[in-house]
Amino acid sequence: MHGYLSIILHAHLPYVRHPEHEKFLEESWLFEAITETYLPLIQVFSGWRRDQIEAPLTLSLSPTLCAMLLDPLLCERYARHLDGLIDLAEKEIHRTHWDRAYRNLAWMYHHKFCQARETWRSFEGNLLSAFRQFQDEGRLEIITTAATHGLLPLLATHPPSVRAQILTARDHYRSCFGRDPRGIWLPECAYLEGIEKYLQAANIRWFVLDTHGVLHARPRPRCGTFAPIFAQNGVAAFGRDYDSSRQVWSKHEGYPGDPRYRDFYRDIGFDLDFDYVRPYLPSPDNRGFTGIKYFRITGTGEKQIYERDHALAAASEHARHFMTERITQAQQVAPLLDRPPIVVAPYDAELFGHWWYEGPEFLDFLARKICLEQRVISFITPGEYLRRHPTNQIATPGASSWGEEGYWRVWLNESNEWIYPHLQIAQERMSDLAKKYPHATGLEARALKQAGRELLLAQASDWPFILRAGTSPEYARRRVKDHLLRFIALHEQLTLTQVDEPYLREIESRDNIFPDLNWTHWRQTGDV
Repeated sequence: MHGYLSIILHAHLPYVRHPEHEKFLEESWLFEAITETYLPLIQVFSGWRRDQIEAPLTLSLSPTLCAMLLDPLLCERYARHLDGLIDLAEKEIHRTHWDRAYRNLAWMYHHKFCQARETWRSFEGNLLSAFRQFQDEGRLEIITTAATHGLLPLLATHPPSVRAQILTARDHYRSCFGRDPRGIWLPECAYLEGIEKYLQAANIRWFVLDTHGVLHARPRPRCGTFAPIFAQNGVAAFGRDYDSSRQVWSKHEGYPGDPRYRDFYRDIGFDLDFDYVRPYLPSPDNRGFTGIKYFRITGTGEKQIYERDHALAAASEHARHFMTERITQAQQVAPLLDRPPIVVAPYDAELFGHWWYEGPEFLDFLARKICLEQRVISFITPGEYLRRHPTNQIATPGASSWGEEGYWRVWLNESNEWIYPHLQIAQERMSDLAKKYPHATGLEARALKQAGRELLLAQASDWPFILRAGTSPEYARRRVKDHLLRFIALHEQLTLTQVDEPYLREIESRDNIFPDLNWTHWRQTGDV
């Protein structure tokens, strides 16, 4: 054996839950990800278990995503959404009866949606229990991320906020998986020197950085990104491999751009009669994605119909190419190192299935080829690598992220800079409350927990990202303002020791994440 491959999938969505509306557009983010990514991944992992394919992967499940996957209201709405997809596919089978190519695709979607519902029901709508089973069997290493995916370097001016993001995530992970997380996905892979001390406080042993975060470490790492480095306190940093990233992510060279694959943007929600598709749209007043798409990536000309067999052949070819490239890397690098090299390949989980429809099949082909067709590389998780190779170089990683230009420009720019002064004030006030009420009970304890929830939700990196991207800017702006205004109201009530219980009860029912939140995580270091 010459080397290891560590695939890390980062699954995260912002906390979107609106019980005050019967149907809410942004909740479709979760529903699409469940249907197109999370359920297909569970099906792939189940196939590996059945066929005894040993391909341990790493999956980060953000606390906000875990909370939504466990929420009864959202689970009920998703089950209804899935029934609607099956109903729409049945209508499409009848509509396309005389057009064989489209009819075959309609049947494909009907079959996939029915399989998704069968998988959903087999776990009684609790997907976390499925992932937990795979972890307990040693087939998966589940890691966490910051509580609401707050960009930690931009919170570092208020250390208790960094601590609260990490410790709240650890606490929530315990409640979901019955153990402590050993690894963490730093939101956006964003690192600033000193963050590792908060990871150590949570007993987290490793994290992931973008390539330059490791290559710019001090001193320069002898093994490049082919081995982890230890920060001064012994927490390990794994660097993203540039080549394996480019082959998937690159706009020009990446596999998902192959013209045989399904086109993401061409959807019957935009193509067919509005009244026909309206009952199945995320927002009944606007056209949108249904998930049924009949065309492949064809460039700027007329779109060609999607051919499933050709797409799967492409996925198999790309899996073989990816494996061959990793074998070549291992054979070239292994003689130069004193340990087997590890190639760390982190990706957004939603790339596989949602954005790249054939992504789950690519993973399936890749795992089977690596396990059955060669003996040069094998799958490993970062946690297992550290157990096998516990001695590594000590170095201080460089400040970095995997965002635009490698730092935090996406989350701090002219479109979103207004957020951070308001956050700073709220963060300091939260620490004051934690100091004032170290042992609160009853109504005060409820108000303190809710104040912490509102602050955490306001800190999410998703809102400045959306503001910069311009995808749903009004929604992101409203979310930041709503959470900050609720925090301000609670802070005022706690300061005056007159908590408005009906108001508190109402916002508890909306923002009900982290039921066991510990507000003392915001206490300043040295507070008694």
